[in-house]
This record gives sequence, structure tokens and C-alpha cells, in this order.
Amino acid sequence: MVDDPTPAAPPPPPGVDTTVPSVARLYDYALGGKNNYATDREAAERMLAVLPEARLLAYANRAFLGRTVDFMCELGIDQFLDIGAGLPAQNPVHGVARRHHPEARVVYVDNDPVVRVHAEALLADRSDITGVVQADMRDPGAVFAHPEVTARLDLSRPAGVLLVAMLHVLNDDQQPFALVRRYLDHLPAGSLVAISHAENDTHPERARFLEQSYRSTSASGQIRSRAEIRRFFDDMTLLEPGLVHVGDWRPRADEPYYAPEQAWILGGLGRWEGPAATSGSDGTR
Repeated sequence: MVDDPTPAAPPPPPGVDTTVPSVARLYDYALGGKNNYATDREAAERMLAVLPEARLLAYANRAFLGRTVDFMCELGIDQFLDIGAGLPAQNPVHGVARRHHPEARVVYVDNDPVVRVHAEALLADRSDITGVVQADMRDPGAVFAHPEVTARLDLSRPAGVLLVAMLHVLNDDQQPFALVRRYLDHLPAGSLVAISHAENDTHPERARFLEQSYRSTSASGQIRSRAEIRRFFDDMTLLEPGLVHVGDWRPRADEPYYAPEQAWILGGLGRWEGPAATSGSDGTR
């Protein structure tokens, strides 16, 4: 018998129920990570049996995150709040940002204690400018009041906020549109917000299956139409190229291209002009 070379995940932190699949650990598995448990792998394989493109969705989304951080840095942003950060993956936000700004400040937020444990270990060498918060994304007040955030981010200056593949784990009963506005209310004018969200226009039946799959995990989930996803940017100026499939958001020649049929996730970058600014136009600037 040949031994399985894949190392087992470390023992879970106290209080973690590994019998319930975690969205963060499913995503980790799809990206080829090792920080997941048998229940997560089984749930992921059931999903992949029906949606083999789920891995492409994960890779395309991760590449979008990196490109948005690069672009925000080019626009002068040097501090970031990554909501629903998930387990450490290739090209994390702080790694991308520090290629532009060596002292870039980053705080990761996730409600999964497994994420917190791994991220704290990864970031221990620069804990002065990088922090980890275990918190519920549905409570922006608690997130922004957390000492890890207040000690590292200067919110008198613009910041970059990442809500990447997070809003589709909330159903409408959880008021995700109002939630985005509550995040904006904590940010200074000039801040940038990156959002990606699975859409149900390209493959309605497949999107419905993904939505149902989320309901067997620690999250709920609701896949939305392009028109619904566009609403998340109603209080912001949507920057070029607008709301597009993530593979088409400022693509690079040195990265794989993910076509909309393969990666049916929409993404965009919005600029918060402040509460006094008017919005509502469907155009981009």
C-alpha cells in the first residue's frame, strides 16, 4: 500500500465542529489547500461531481482578488480590510500589497476559528502591520471596533475593502444590500470596495445547485442575477471596466483566462465618495 502523501489537517481549535462543512475549508480544498477535514472534502467532491467547474470558479475568483489589490495599490491605497478572508492561499492580500507598498497594512476577517489560527501563524512575523479578526461579517460595527482593526488601520485615510465571494453566502433575509452600505458608513471618502459574486444568468440550473450546496455548510447562500449584483454598487462609483465576469476584469497576459461559461462570477470595484455624494447611475466612470 502506498501512503497518501497529503498531510492531514492539524487538530481543530476548541469548539470547531468538523462534522459540518465550512465554506472557507471548501474553498481551500478547491484551491488545492490542505487545511480541510474529511467532511469538507466529501462535500467538495459531491459538488465537483455535478459542478466540475467549481475549481475554476475558485481560481478565477482568487485571481480577481489579486488584480483588484494590485489596481487599488496603483491608485494609492496602502491599507486593506479583507472580509471573509478564508484560509491562507497563494498571493494573499498582504503579499500582493507589499509588492507595491512594503509597509502596507492588512487586517483579515473571518468567522472560522480555523482561519484565525492559521492566519495568526502565517502573519506572526509582521503582526505590527497585519492582523486577524475572528468576527461575523454581518456586524460591521464589531469589525471596525475590534482592536486588531483600530490598531492597524488609519480610517482617516482611504482604505481598500474586499468582499470577494462573500455576499453570495448571505440570503436576502440577512439584508446583504444594507450590509454593504453599513460597511461604507465606516469608511472615509475615497475608499475602494471590491466585490465578486456568483451569478445565475449564465447557467441557472448549475447556479441553483451551487446555492443548494451552500445550504449544507456552515453558511446559507443565494446566487443572484447581474441586475441584483449591480445593486451592491448603488452607493458607489463603479470603476472601469464596470461589473463584468471576473475573467474579464482587467485580465493579464501572464494569467490563465477564465471565460464566463467557465467562471460565472461577476466582479467590480467601487469607489465610495462619502455620504454626501449622490449615486444611482448605472454607468461607470
